[in-house]
Amino acid sequence: THLPPFAGILLSLGALWTVTDRLHGQDRPELQLPQAIRRIDTPGTLFFLGILMAVGALEAAGTLDNLSHWISGVVSDERVVAGVIGVVSAVIDNVPLVAGAMGMYDLATHPVDSEFWDLIALCAGTGGSILVIGSSAGVAYMGMEDVSFGWYLKNVTPSAAAGNH
Repeated sequence: THLPPFAGILLSLGALWTVTDRLHGQDRPELQLPQAIRRIDTPGTLFFLGILMAVGALEAAGTLDNLSHWISGVVSDERVVAGVIGVVSAVIDNVPLVAGAMGMYDLATHPVDSEFWDLIALCAGTGGSILVIGSSAGVAYMGMEDVSFGWYLKNVTPSAAAGNH
C-alpha cells in the first residue's frame, strides 16, 4: 500500500474505537476507548519511544554500523558478541540493546530466522534479569513489591546469572 506505519495504527485504532463503542455503548463507559487510553502509562511509552528514536538516530548517522565493524574486528565469534550483549543488559535495559543490535547487524548477513538473533534475544532477556535494574520490568517490580536492590542481588542474581531464573 506504500502507506506509512502510523496510517495502519490509526486505522486499527479507529476500528477498535468503533467496535468497543458498539459492544459497550453507554452501559460500560470504562471499557470505551477514551477511558482505556486514559489508563495508558504515557511516561513509560514516551520513554521507550525516545529510546527507539535515539537508536534510530544512531543507526541513521552510521554509528551503529561503525560499532559493529569495530566489534567484529575485536571479537570474531558472534556467540561472544551475543554473550557480551547479555552481560551489558544486566545494567542497560535490553530493549535499546536489542534495537541497537538490530541496527548494527545487516539482515543480509544475519537473516531474520538465524540462530544469531535467537541467541541475542536469549542473552539479552536472561542478562536483563541478572540485576533488577537491567529491565523496565525489574524496576517496576522493585516499586510494586518494595524490593531493595540488595535483596535482589542476594536472592535472585546468582540464579539468574546461572540461567536458572
